[in-house]
Amino acid sequence: MAEDSVAQDQLRAFIERIERMEEEKAAIAADIKEIYAEAKGNGFDTKILRKIVAIRKQDANERMEQEALLELYMRALGMVAAPSDD
Repeated sequence: MAEDSVAQDQLRAFIERIERMEEEKAAIAADIKEIYAEAKGNGFDTKILRKIVAIRKQDANERMEQEALLELYMRALGMVAAPSDD
């Protein structure tokens, strides 16, 4: 029985910690939403801001690889001109 009690206490502690973190995460998400709203109110494009935040999270090599692939695919679809051989 004592082992069951210890396991129950541990389980309850884990759940309560997770719940506290979820509350903090929700509060932070609300704060971030307010910042985006403030930026939008000052004339900034929030889609672009979100894109920049995502890009800044990436490793530089990963970002360069993705940009190269994006350019390659866009060129293949005729969305951008191929570089000229000057």
